Amino acid sequence: MYRIHIEHHGIIQVDLGSDGVQIDHETKQVDLIHISENRYHLLMNNRSFNAEILRFNRRNKEIELRLNGNNFKMQIEDDFDLLLEKMGIERNAAEKISEVLAPMPGLVLDVRVKEGQSVEEGEPLLVLEAMKMENVIKSPCKAVIEAIPIQIQDKIDKDQILIRFAE
Repeated sequence: MYRIHIEHHGIIQVDLGSDGVQIDHETKQVDLIHISENRYHLLMNNRSFNAEILRFNRRNKEIELRLNGNNFKMQIEDDFDLLLEKMGIERNAAEKISEVLAPMPGLVLDVRVKEGQSVEEGEPLLVLEAMKMENVIKSPCKAVIEAIPIQIQDKIDKDQILIRFAE
């Protein structure tokens, strides 16, 4: 089961079953055809829809979709999210990220943040050179920088701590 929050349109509940798709407890006959990378054609109860995925954030379960020319922003909650809610646990608290680790060994070329600075998810933190390629390491979440235990020109190992976030 999924609970989908559609910005400015409310919440729907979706169940995928062998007999069709249930939307808010009503069974719908759905046929989905993949047209190209992010484009789909959807037939639902004899109605035709053109769908394009504009943006998808798997980690945060957010999707921006264009459906017949209209854009919709959605937040998806799956069984895991609903179980956490039932138990009184906030999903973000369960996934609190406290540090950024080096994805590979390399050389620190640039540090683009300072201790105490607030960063948004996806904001560049530093540049790491590995295998003669520059890799921009981005923030995995919205956070405040607590410590930067590396410096420009440091040689670092895989899984070495690059950035620590404040609790």
